[in-house]
Amino acid sequence: MALTRPVEDHPYSHLIDTLADVKFFNPLKLNDPRYAMLPVSIRILLEAAIRNCDGFYTKTSDIQNILDWQHQQSKAEVPFTPARVLLQDFTGIPAMVDLAAMRDALVSLGVDPDRVNPKCPTDLIVDHSLQIDYSKCATQNSPNPGGGSGSSRPAASHPLVGGGSQCRGQRGCSKSACSDAPSSAGRPVQQIENTPLLCPFHLKPVSETDMTVKYQEMELLRNKERLQFFKWCSKAFKNVNIIPPDVGTVHQVNLEYLSRVIQVRDGFIYPDSVVGTDSHTTMVNGLGILGWGVGGIEAEAVMLGQPVSLALPQVVGCKLVGSVNPLATSIDIVLGITKLLRQAAINGRFVEFFGPAVSQLSAPDRTTIANMCPEYNATISFFPVDQVTLEHFKRTNFSQERLEFLASYLKAVKLFRLYEDPTGDPEYSEVIEINLSTMVPCISGPRRPQDRVAVCNMKEDFQSCLNEKVGFKGFNISKEKQQTCVPFQHCGEKYQLAHGSVVIAAVISCTNNCNPSVMLTAGLLAKKAVEAGLVVKPYIQTSLAPGSGMVTHYLNTSGVLPYFNQLGFEVIGYGCATCVGNTAPLPGAVVDAIKQGDLVACGVLSGNRHFEGRLCDCVRANYLASPPLVVAYAIAGTVGIDFAKEPLGVTSEGKDVYLRDIWPSREEVQQMEEQTVIASIFQNLRLKMEKGNPFWNNIECPDSVVFPWDPKSTYIRSPSFFSKLSKEVQPSTSIENAHVLLFLGDKVTTDHISPAGSIARVSAAAKYLLSKRLTPREFNSYGARRGNDAVMTRGTFASIKLRNRFVSKPGPKTVHFPSDQTLDVFEAAERYQRDNISLIILAGKDYGSGSSRDWVAKGPYLLGVRAVIAESFEKLHKSQLIGMGIMPLQFLPGENPDSLEISGMEKFTIILPENLSPRQQLTVKTSEGKSFFVTAEFDSDREVIFHQHGGLLRYVARNLL
Repeated sequence: MALTRPVEDHPYSHLIDTLADVKFFNPLKLNDPRYAMLPVSIRILLEAAIRNCDGFYTKTSDIQNILDWQHQQSKAEVPFTPARVLLQDFTGIPAMVDLAAMRDALVSLGVDPDRVNPKCPTDLIVDHSLQIDYSKCATQNSPNPGGGSGSSRPAASHPLVGGGSQCRGQRGCSKSACSDAPSSAGRPVQQIENTPLLCPFHLKPVSETDMTVKYQEMELLRNKERLQFFKWCSKAFKNVNIIPPDVGTVHQVNLEYLSRVIQVRDGFIYPDSVVGTDSHTTMVNGLGILGWGVGGIEAEAVMLGQPVSLALPQVVGCKLVGSVNPLATSIDIVLGITKLLRQAAINGRFVEFFGPAVSQLSAPDRTTIANMCPEYNATISFFPVDQVTLEHFKRTNFSQERLEFLASYLKAVKLFRLYEDPTGDPEYSEVIEINLSTMVPCISGPRRPQDRVAVCNMKEDFQSCLNEKVGFKGFNISKEKQQTCVPFQHCGEKYQLAHGSVVIAAVISCTNNCNPSVMLTAGLLAKKAVEAGLVVKPYIQTSLAPGSGMVTHYLNTSGVLPYFNQLGFEVIGYGCATCVGNTAPLPGAVVDAIKQGDLVACGVLSGNRHFEGRLCDCVRANYLASPPLVVAYAIAGTVGIDFAKEPLGVTSEGKDVYLRDIWPSREEVQQMEEQTVIASIFQNLRLKMEKGNPFWNNIECPDSVVFPWDPKSTYIRSPSFFSKLSKEVQPSTSIENAHVLLFLGDKVTTDHISPAGSIARVSAAAKYLLSKRLTPREFNSYGARRGNDAVMTRGTFASIKLRNRFVSKPGPKTVHFPSDQTLDVFEAAERYQRDNISLIILAGKDYGSGSSRDWVAKGPYLLGVRAVIAESFEKLHKSQLIGMGIMPLQFLPGENPDSLEISGMEKFTIILPENLSPRQQLTVKTSEGKSFFVTAEFDSDREVIFHQHGGLLRYVARNLL
């Protein structure tokens, strides 16, 4: 958000500066030397606090605490108001349903419903509704699909996805030669590119050109109600941007289209920042944008104008030094940094990168590292904007004028970094130094992925494997046989094989190796190798299996694909091939030579699996390597080579060519990646956004300010959060004679409170859906039905693992004490509400731990729960309870239900004073004559106000009256 109060009333209006007729708050005008020493990520927190200082959500004391970060880190609680909210559709729909219901509440009170809109700009990407209904499953038999004595390679025009494998499984080398022609019954089945798609339900051919259309039709049919509602939201609400289906995934759209680095709104410029319900939100940290993932209810609170509350974080400075190893790929660097940060015990802190070596990382490298936050338990991994970032945006959707404006603002408020200049380095809570020169390229093998070997040690390691007894790293080859060489003929030429000879080399673009930089590195290496006159021996079975057509597209656009072809790495199609053993048979002469010398022949591939015998039964050593190293080992023809000391090959003129001579520089790779891959991706996404989706455009939706709810809908329903909403706040009243709905123990998680999986056929939610004439196959999941409060309320405490002390077995049951019946939790709560009986929950330690879910507080609220008394609360869940008007009450230290001799079968009265204050002690009396004290777990006056209004939603609604 830009401003939360008029400029003339703003306590920091004296900090306003102007840049190109646009205003901004300049923290430098505080004239406080501490600002220049703050980590850049903390400076962004400070700017947001200054700009949004309203005396209610954000106070001047918060600004002072952030400025005093060195002493207040991990102590002070501070607010953060992000510039925008990012929602994916599953978590977005309940938030939008709540806003639509709020409009209904305003109409009932005679107020213009158009006043209900998100206060914080919100982007909602519809990307979680696509399912696979069609597949390319046509197959075709193919005689002699590559290899064998007839031809050294399959023809380039023969686009096989995988060769038939006689050299594995049922037809192993021990029974017949790899080159034996298969019998008709065992003829290999080949998947052919550009064959018709078949509907898996009807086995009817579907034209590939119509595939996308068919997917869109199925998506529209399956999700019609949700899409119509989203379409209405896009028209009815201001500050909401709905990205329709078939544009891209939420993190892709956020990274490639929505991220702006700076925002210009209401005449003010300020840093872009975001909280999102997508786990990949942190990717934008790599572009200098502060952001992290939150739960659905937290995102909804930000939409309604409430800041995120967080303990002022410690910031670990990750100093990058040294030069990248010339042979190291982006994946080597990313995984190396991730491993070291995981070992550093980050534990929820901010990580901010600095140091002279940061500029060696490309923008894609940085976003990949930032995306790995969960791997090392950091909240963010932040890369302040530098020249590399600006060059990245120059090739995307930023004009030169916009780039200059962006850079001028960032430099004016000291958010721009020159990593090579140590005088601009901030102070950090702790500094971890990582030397990029230690990120050496590795390969894995010879039998297991976890057995990593540095390339510089590969020759020595393979020799040790020959010596070791048979095992994961041993072949037990006697000393006298280790020098065995077996000559053979192939296509009229003489060759020889030895231990370590490469006979299979497969470049595969999947999993980690789908990173464009590693494929482009391999392509540039192939180009330089061909130009140097190097070749791959024709008996080596080579192949190139791109993970998608996009990979082939950028390899072709960049001009490297022909060089792959010249070395024998021809595109075989799109699908799993060598990794899963779909390899063509080796030439018979090669198999005979391996068997004759009992050789440890090798396969090298850039996939993710290489178990012994999977590639070919006669190939005992199999290594996983990056795509460029696959090409390098194929040219060398052996894994027993020291690339630093031994040449890859010799030119026709007799000149030695070393790997270092043809290995492309990182600058070459990054330049090609930005020019061919990044630019192409952004152009494609812009076209999709501008052209629009015809199916989305043709969806009909109501043209009304309030949403016309369909009473027959089982996906979208108006929730009752605003029932009996009055214009005036009713005085707080004590909770009298409340029954205990559930008596729970320690570690009750959000999974126990609000399950997210499938709907059990015997559950309360299932009974409701059956009453709506749905079959069990149509139940779908709780996640898919988040927009229906009737389903989600019935799903509250529906976990089969819930342990309630009132019943003997785990499950979603409780005792209804007035009738002494054991019922479903929902049914018991329904009876209590029908009799106007208030409800509470008793719990142990860490109530509400686990991942955030939007219904973990909404569900108990609709069940009629007014308070939870626990030994301790998970902090985030405590805020969620307050946001829904449920009181979090904590037993005094050392006390619990057992020490107080509480059975849970009593009636409880919680006495509330007329003027409730944060962390006030309250008296609880039982029907058995006992009394004890609890602490009201409100941390601020703001939270008390929310409680008095009945929760955040009702507070926001009243402010609009």
